[in-house]
Amino acid sequence: MVTRVPAVPGPGFVAGLVVSTWLDTASPAGNVAWMLIAHPPPRRPGETPERIENCLRGVADALGLRTASEHVPVIGDRLSVRGPHLVLDYGHPDFCLRVPRPSTRWAEHVLRDGHVCLVLGLDAIAPGAGPDAIERYLHRATAHGRALIGATALRHR
Repeated sequence: MVTRVPAVPGPGFVAGLVVSTWLDTASPAGNVAWMLIAHPPPRRPGETPERIENCLRGVADALGLRTASEHVPVIGDRLSVRGPHLVLDYGHPDFCLRVPRPSTRWAEHVLRDGHVCLVLGLDAIAPGAGPDAIERYLHRATAHGRALIGATALRHR
C-alpha cells in the first residue's frame, strides 16, 4: 500500500492560518519560545475540514513534525530574517510564512539563538484566540494526538 504524502500548500492557504507566539518564562529549561500554527474553521468556498487538515499535514510533513506525545524532533533552522520580519520556511519551494507581530521579548529570544517549539494544531481554532483559549486548545489537541511538534531556530546565513 502506498501512502500519499500531502502537498505543501501555497500562499493562499497559508494566508488563512492562525499563528500565535508566546515566550514561556516559567519553564524549568529556561525561557522557551512557542509558535502555534492552526487554521480557523472552514469559511472560504471549497474549504472543508478534511481539505484543511490535508494541507496542514502537508506542512507538518515538510517540516518533519511529530505527534506532541513523542519526543520533540529538531527540524533544522527554519526561521530567518527578511527585512523587518521573521519568517518560517515551511517547506514550500517559493514561499515562507511571516511570523505575525511577535512580542519584542519573543523576537529577541529567537534572535539570540533561542530555540522555538513549533506546534501545528490539526483542529480548528478561532482567529484571535487569547492565551486561555490557546492553552485549552493545546491540552485538547495534545490529548487526542492532534498536535504535531518540532524544535527550530534561526538560520544564520
